[in-house]
Amino acid sequence: MAEGVEGRGLAKGNSLQQNAPRTPSRTGASSALERVRQAAKGDKKMRFTALLHHIYNLETLRMAYFRLKKEAAPGVDGETWRHYGEDLESNLQNLSERLKRGAYRAKPVRRVYIPKADGRQRPLGVTALEDKVVQRAAVEVMNAIYETDFLGFSYGFRPGRSQHQALDALYVGLLTRKVSWVLDLDIKGFFDGISHEWLVKFVEHRVADRRVVRLIQKWLRAGVLEDGKHLRVEEGTPQGGSASPLLANVYLHYVFDLWVQVWRRKRAHGDVIVVRFADDIVLGFQVKSDAERFWAELTERFRKFALELHPEKTRLLEFGPFAAKNRKRRGEGKPETFNFLGFTHICVKKRSNGMFTVLRQTMRKRLQAKLNEVKTELRQRLHDPIP
Repeated sequence: MAEGVEGRGLAKGNSLQQNAPRTPSRTGASSALERVRQAAKGDKKMRFTALLHHIYNLETLRMAYFRLKKEAAPGVDGETWRHYGEDLESNLQNLSERLKRGAYRAKPVRRVYIPKADGRQRPLGVTALEDKVVQRAAVEVMNAIYETDFLGFSYGFRPGRSQHQALDALYVGLLTRKVSWVLDLDIKGFFDGISHEWLVKFVEHRVADRRVVRLIQKWLRAGVLEDGKHLRVEEGTPQGGSASPLLANVYLHYVFDLWVQVWRRKRAHGDVIVVRFADDIVLGFQVKSDAERFWAELTERFRKFALELHPEKTRLLEFGPFAAKNRKRRGEGKPETFNFLGFTHICVKKRSNGMFTVLRQTMRKRLQAKLNEVKTELRQRLHDPIP
């Protein structure tokens, strides 16, 4: 229902676009992955028993290497993109052989902290270069399967999809459907809270190749290196790795997407729209009681899968064409706003005809943080000569 309204449909052809050969040498790997995609599309219950050979394929590994960021910080091994590339073919051949024999070992993730706009620190994982290569190759192969499964309202970290499309889908949904209430969801520490046990079970719905499953488990269990100490990690996926966004999407596909698709068809009394970008989720409801019941039932479902809604950041607000009129009648002031993907969404009326529309403005905190950053930089350059 919502896929049509939100203007996207299922991600038809996304994996095909991603896998299209850019050079003659990629033709073999691309056609093989296209066959995987067609098989996954034709049978939604098919479990793939032989996938590892697609990952250790030299063409796939080479493509994965060239897609990495050239100037990215090195991981625990100190290996840089440029140094690894000085003897690329030999290095990739060696990596391929280790993957084939089962001798490949994932290295711990080097943890670093970057400042957030609100002054707090966000933990990021810096993955070792060979792990990045293998993860990127694995994501290429697994995308061929999962892009045929993922639903239309999921936009985060998927080939051919972007934040702009997610914002557009939300805008269209708010204006064209009967939405009077918005539920702004925030999952508390999502990437750190993912259950390894449940994640592996979800992956095994489609991937029956035990070698690929063990590969994923190696990344999950590799641990973190922080201040020289190797820490074991029992849950969560380290942010910064190539595989982490895909695994997060797989987790939420089974925990949230499929469930909410059935919920709005069988449980809702009015219109429901959904837009999800990774763990950033916004829903629109026509009926307030639907929104309240959904919130309560989702809380219980998340608890089953080791997830928790943030009690302070998750909120239900009146939003839509009648919000201003209804709140004025109750003496409650202007309609509340909500943030999604860096923008504050505001109920307004068009100057030309007085019709309802949604105004998007850059979040004040982010704008102020960027202005402060520019101001600091200009201060440092204040007395430099113009040339």
